Amino acid sequence: MPLTEQYPGTAIALHNENPISTDTETTRSISPQQYIIAATSDNTRRAYQSDIRHFVEWGAFLPTSAEIVMKYLQQHADSLNPRTLVRRLTALKNWHLCQGFSDPTSHPMIRKTLAGIKHIHGKPKNKAKALTVEVLAIMVAYLKGSSRLVDVRNNALLQIGFFGAFRRSELVAICWEHIHFVPEGIEILIPRSKTDQEGEGQFCAIPYGDKKLCPVTALMAWRDKSFLQTGFVFRAIGNGESLKTEAIRPNQVNMMIKTIAKACQLSEVRLYSSHSMRRGFATEASKKGAPFGAIMRQGRWRHEGTVLGYIEEGKRFDSNAADIILKHKDENKSWRTEDSDTTKRDG
Repeated sequence: MPLTEQYPGTAIALHNENPISTDTETTRSISPQQYIIAATSDNTRRAYQSDIRHFVEWGAFLPTSAEIVMKYLQQHADSLNPRTLVRRLTALKNWHLCQGFSDPTSHPMIRKTLAGIKHIHGKPKNKAKALTVEVLAIMVAYLKGSSRLVDVRNNALLQIGFFGAFRRSELVAICWEHIHFVPEGIEILIPRSKTDQEGEGQFCAIPYGDKKLCPVTALMAWRDKSFLQTGFVFRAIGNGESLKTEAIRPNQVNMMIKTIAKACQLSEVRLYSSHSMRRGFATEASKKGAPFGAIMRQGRWRHEGTVLGYIEEGKRFDSNAADIILKHKDENKSWRTEDSDTTKRDG
């Protein structure tokens, strides 16, 4: 009997509406279906659900065949990003396997078609603009010039987010109970993250800075201003500067950074996002001589290639071969002149 006949709805559930408690009495009543649902993050499940919905609204039925998938790819080849199509295939694969059907996306011609779409319609990935220390200082100075509750919060969020190299989902989930103040700065417990789905827990240590940039004092200023010591650190703020009990949403971090960048009259505002902090931390730390392992540890990265990509982007003009030629062009010109004079004398 297929697994999903035993636990119907497993493959298409959007997310767990009622977070599961870890209390002993509660865990006894957790169903196998809830455990299966908990194996996939809510963000991934929502993305897969959206992909399946798009496929069905296009006119297909489930389960489907390789021929139908092929037509779907062909009709959306020039309208959807190839990376989106890859995710759509992954969603279809997971749906079929979890429902006990054969995987229609495993057909060799599907993979060849997708490869052809990438070659013809592939385009560079839109990347967030890395936040530099200089730009961060401009943003912080702007926020410090205001006593508004939202600006004090955003100053702390911005600096903690940057120097902790936090993902936005990690950042908004920080609670005061996760923060431990020590003589060197603060230690923040991250109970669960993208690279720690099993909830083993990770720590992020952030030291004191100086008058210009100091994430620890910015956080303390927010604590004193908000009178908060429990619950979510970065709370949503309502009308009349009233603090709410829930944290700000992850997508609000993107909007916050763009808003601050615009207020500071920075260029390319649209390219800034929450990922700008994480990307910027890696590039700036490398420029300042931080060891690669230390950068990996602070950002809790698992894959070296990701960090190396950030670092290389920030060092495109370091040891640049073209720069070496340009800086020695006058010297090369004198050599050519001397060679020409020698030739004339010999002639």
